[in-house]
Amino acid sequence: MKYQEFYQKSIENPEQFWANQAEAINWFKAPETILSYDHNNYPVWYKDAELNACYLAVDKHIEDGFGEQTAIIYDSPVTQTVKKYTYNQIKSEIAKLAGGLQSLGLEKGDTVVIYMPMIPQAVFAMLACARIGVTHSVVFGGFAPHELAIRIDDCKPKAIITASSGIEIERLIAYKPLVDEAIELAEHKPQNVVILNRKLGARIPFKKYDIDYDALVYGSEEASCVPVNGQHPLYVLYTSGTTGKPKGIVRDTAGYVTALKFSMKYIYGVNEGEVFWAASDVGWVVGHSYIAYGPLLNRNTTVVFEGKPIRTPDASTFWRVISEHRVSVMFTAPTAIRAIKKEDPNGEFIKQYDLSCLRTQFLAGERCDISTLEWYRSHIPVPAIDHWWQTESGWPMICNMMGVEYLPIKPGSAGKSVSGYNIQILGENGQELGPNEEGYVVIKLPLPPGTLTGLWNDEMRFKMGYLNKFEGYYFSGDGGFKDEDGYIYITGRVDDVINVAGHRLSTAEMEEIVSSHHSVAECAVIGINDELKGQIPLALVVTKSGEDIEHFQLQHEIVQLVREQIGAVASLKDVVIVQRLPKTRSGKILRKLLRSIADGENFQIPSTIDDEAIIDEVTEVLKHDKIGCFKS
Repeated sequence: MKYQEFYQKSIENPEQFWANQAEAINWFKAPETILSYDHNNYPVWYKDAELNACYLAVDKHIEDGFGEQTAIIYDSPVTQTVKKYTYNQIKSEIAKLAGGLQSLGLEKGDTVVIYMPMIPQAVFAMLACARIGVTHSVVFGGFAPHELAIRIDDCKPKAIITASSGIEIERLIAYKPLVDEAIELAEHKPQNVVILNRKLGARIPFKKYDIDYDALVYGSEEASCVPVNGQHPLYVLYTSGTTGKPKGIVRDTAGYVTALKFSMKYIYGVNEGEVFWAASDVGWVVGHSYIAYGPLLNRNTTVVFEGKPIRTPDASTFWRVISEHRVSVMFTAPTAIRAIKKEDPNGEFIKQYDLSCLRTQFLAGERCDISTLEWYRSHIPVPAIDHWWQTESGWPMICNMMGVEYLPIKPGSAGKSVSGYNIQILGENGQELGPNEEGYVVIKLPLPPGTLTGLWNDEMRFKMGYLNKFEGYYFSGDGGFKDEDGYIYITGRVDDVINVAGHRLSTAEMEEIVSSHHSVAECAVIGINDELKGQIPLALVVTKSGEDIEHFQLQHEIVQLVREQIGAVASLKDVVIVQRLPKTRSGKILRKLLRSIADGENFQIPSTIDDEAIIDEVTEVLKHDKIGCFKS
């Protein structure tokens, strides 16, 4: 079936479409009600189904005779470890850990916080919770105690599962003192902390509530899978909110497993038994959907990678992993490819590895600039697919659906709407805009299965943030446009659009042009306050290694590029060279923070920042160049 026909079926008759997809799931009790609505007229999928996500991800494959297939490859260049686990092996550890949690008094309806590095036990912990109907909330291991405490108070876990340490490049981070401090800060006190000792030398202060992970697992009986209702919350995952307080995205079980199974086949085009690698972290939505649940539901081998795209040990790491483990389909953030490009601009490392196994490269997490896409395609001759989705959606919303029909790629576009998502571009007054008109990216209700069912204990915030702006639509918070062929272009968060003398301009579009300069490794364009024009753009650029170009020359050339491609209306005059750009740990550039620095506003350092020292570096550069509020 061609894409357009397949997509239209999902929009014209969503109930029938998702009833068909539900047939791919082994239910304990198959759903009779496919689609219904709650009191907010918000969709509810498969509400009368009974199932268990851990059973579908593990036990089912063993029953089908695939117990000796490799389920997880753990590849850790930071500890120089490669270990493979079969489905039989992970089932034993997961079931025993689940039994151990039950022995601590955990039961269906309870919550557990998982605070772990990128190790297989993080996935085991998620699946062990799912096995007994306990809702898990994975908190990224790099979060500070204050942020962990906020999440503890919000989801009120009965237990926390953690490890002795995580590893950043050549640096051990002891997790247990962070967990203890978070518990001290939190009003809610978990009953137990289950701690895996990695025996890497990290300090593990003992507390009365501590339970040794290995002792718990090996001293427990295997727990069987507990049936849960279709609407049972599989997990709560916190994402940043505009108020500063994290939003707890709630994910159901039935809709999620159906959507993930669908996405592995029809979006990523992955066959059962193949190796799939999402180079992310279990603390983010990509890790939930495409390291843990998605690949295992589809009986793929999933790679759990503990390292970085560079400096572990160098920019060859990704290509080594793909070649060594025969990865068929890979998924990473554009920032990772840009980091590799900066270190190895001519792709010399790529030539050292046999990448013939790789069929498709997916990119997401941030907008992929054209120069990065083209660099990748020039060195690795496979489709490089940019796609767009959010923590809230749980799986892709805009993509080239590789399992349906490979459509021509338009660089700069994330592709077309994925089946189930009726994506429209609306103006300020709710009117649908025509081709190439920029507006708000919204999805007409009902959303398909697998998307958020609400916010944890915060219905009002859910309605205010997502449903109230345009009645009958989910508001994504992003701006963009569709072209005449239905390709969708995401231009960034709606607050990333700047207003220069009454003209609405996309900073993403300017970034595209700036990043096309041969000396630029990566960049950020922000709007800073200007007395005359309201806002003017400022470009911060990181130059490629080995590039010897004067600041004045680079600025002149970039200003001319932008003037040529957008026009003088863009008013870009200032280009600042920085060593690094401030980013979250998942690789997103902190543009709002940059705007605050340049405008001299008070700002709160985001909890997700990768390295706070960058703030001082950027501030000094802006002072030196007399940019923004630092103008003399």
